[in-house]
Amino acid sequence: MWVIPPKANGDFVFHMEDVLDVYQWAYDPRRPLICMDETTKQLVGEIRTPLPPLPGVPARYDAEYVRKGVANLFLFSEPLAGKRYVRVREQRTQKDWATVMQELIEEIYADAEKIVLVMDNLNTHSPASFYAMFPPDVAKRLTDRLEIHYTPKHGSWLNMAEIELGILSKQCLKRRIPSLERLHHHVAAWEERRNQSQRKINWQFTTKDARIKLRSLYPSV
Repeated sequence: MWVIPPKANGDFVFHMEDVLDVYQWAYDPRRPLICMDETTKQLVGEIRTPLPPLPGVPARYDAEYVRKGVANLFLFSEPLAGKRYVRVREQRTQKDWATVMQELIEEIYADAEKIVLVMDNLNTHSPASFYAMFPPDVAKRLTDRLEIHYTPKHGSWLNMAEIELGILSKQCLKRRIPSLERLHHHVAAWEERRNQSQRKINWQFTTKDARIKLRSLYPSV
């Protein structure tokens, strides 16, 4: 679900059209398009042992449970190649974002000339996090590998990573998971299965569509 700003907003329009234009670019493995987003998962333990499923009877869980903290999941989706990567962290700090981004840049996409990154403008989602975490030369090296396109405020629906997060939630996270170790296990299995199928995202909404369907967002000239 997304929220339309209450009145015409030039900043919203600029960032929306910028992202929509990026989505029209042809696939280029040297400049992969990566959409990034994150979510949390409540870790939940059982008070009583669940009853296993039987023929015609689903597994049964007690209504009571014990909270075991919250984990954060960073998801990176390459929609034109049908790839996605999920990293589980205990927190969602600058350090956590910078650490998973370093892996993305220097390990997963080490051969890319430039990574075209679409994400929201959360305060930790910034090259400033590199400088807070790494020496200046490392931070500069990581920053130079990125071409960042921010989605507008109230425009998270423009981030294709949200589509993958919805699928991850439905297929993997809608269960009681008691620990980080088990969460890592379930997420890794989901990631491997999705990447083997190479499910791509066919984005249809264009700048032309936006200027027609969302014309109320455009300032009057």
